[in-house]
Amino acid sequence: MNESIRALLQLSTMTLATCSLSGEPHAAAVYFAAIDLKLYFFSDTNSQHSQDLRENPLAAVVIYPEVWDWQTIRGIQMRGRVDVIPSGEEWQRAWETYQIKFPFVRQIESIVARNVLYRFQPNWLRWMDNRFGLGHKEEWHLD
Repeated sequence: MNESIRALLQLSTMTLATCSLSGEPHAAAVYFAAIDLKLYFFSDTNSQHSQDLRENPLAAVVIYPEVWDWQTIRGIQMRGRVDVIPSGEEWQRAWETYQIKFPFVRQIESIVARNVLYRFQPNWLRWMDNRFGLGHKEEWHLD
């Protein structure tokens, strides 16, 4: 994984795109914590994206910093699968990583506890960075 991708994974928010079985698309911004390329996020089971993921676990993600100049547009786009992470070793490791990235969650732990922990596991990734030229990109299939 290149340093540019590592830096993007340190950002706080990703856009999660889901789709219901009836074909209704939905996009939501969620905080995430990354362990390698596995992206963990908490969400209410009644949210639209949680409802979509119960029907269809396939999703897309985009992570990018806010910029005001086309020459500095950069980000990562991913497609993959989202799974609920039950209590256990993986859940605990993700929770610890999440707390390091977002220390404020310790103050709202009771609210977080009412949510579900999800893991987005990409099977395809595109890194694009206009700082290397308009439309500069690289793609990986991660199956």
